Amino acid sequence: MRIAVVGAGGVGGYFGARLAAAGHEVTFVARGRHLEAVRRSGLLVRSPLGDVRTSPDAFVDSVAGLGAADLVVVAVKLWDTEDVAGQLASSNVGTAPVLSLQNGVHKDTVLRRHLPDTSVLGGVCFISAFIEEPGVVRHNGALQKMVFGARHASQETVVGDLLAACREAGIDAETSAGIDRVIWEKFVFLVGLSATTAAVRRPIGVVRSHDRSRALLREVMEETVALAQVSGVPLDDTFAERQLAFCDTLPADMTSSMHNDLENGNRLELPWLSGGVADLADRLGVPAPRNRTVADILAPYVLGTPAGA
Repeated sequence: MRIAVVGAGGVGGYFGARLAAAGHEVTFVARGRHLEAVRRSGLLVRSPLGDVRTSPDAFVDSVAGLGAADLVVVAVKLWDTEDVAGQLASSNVGTAPVLSLQNGVHKDTVLRRHLPDTSVLGGVCFISAFIEEPGVVRHNGALQKMVFGARHASQETVVGDLLAACREAGIDAETSAGIDRVIWEKFVFLVGLSATTAAVRRPIGVVRSHDRSRALLREVMEETVALAQVSGVPLDDTFAERQLAFCDTLPADMTSSMHNDLENGNRLELPWLSGGVADLADRLGVPAPRNRTVADILAPYVLGTPAGA
């Protein structure tokens, strides 16, 4: 397959490099010091499943530099989605199927504002990976999974092609006929993990071991489940409790990318996580006080650590 990956960070860098190593024609869009490094030596992915390195020639500095593609994978931070979608609409890959592996439930709505509805696939990924230094992506643990699916009959072929490509690349992948439900299921967990680890400023082990913070985790997820139900996604009333039980199985030192961004003074995806839950809940008339409180607490840090902090 000819695959364009917009964003060469932890998610895009890892999955794109695996697909390239399997012989697929992958072109990445990167920028800044990361772009400078990968153009010198290629992208190195360090992983317990085996390291891989891409060709330095596989990188461009903008969507405009992409050629024709069979699939576009969007893996940028959520605040860049609107800009990337607009660039894709006017680029050489404007009619190609698009798969967002970003967090949250807002991403595909943004993409469809600029791209044909029939071109936007549904998908999620499960992985812990990040840019360790310019030119290097670090994959933590063995988990590296993609779930994706067609929303229109015209997308079935590319979904099948991508599944085959992932399996050739050693990527754990599966398709789903109910991909929007899968997206919301991940969102419930992600909102809970990010809200609590960032607000408490500690990993999940600390959050789940104290009654008050454990209750916060459960209630943040319960609010998100209620929002899914009102949005037409059939999550059952016990889903948040089952996700809480799942949190008990996680390594005690596991945390969220939003907590890491907060600790490092970086911009936060808060407006699309707890903030996004609270805003959508307001529009739909669903109470979400716990998510609203988390969004208010972290609001000063959305654009990074404020001056004087």
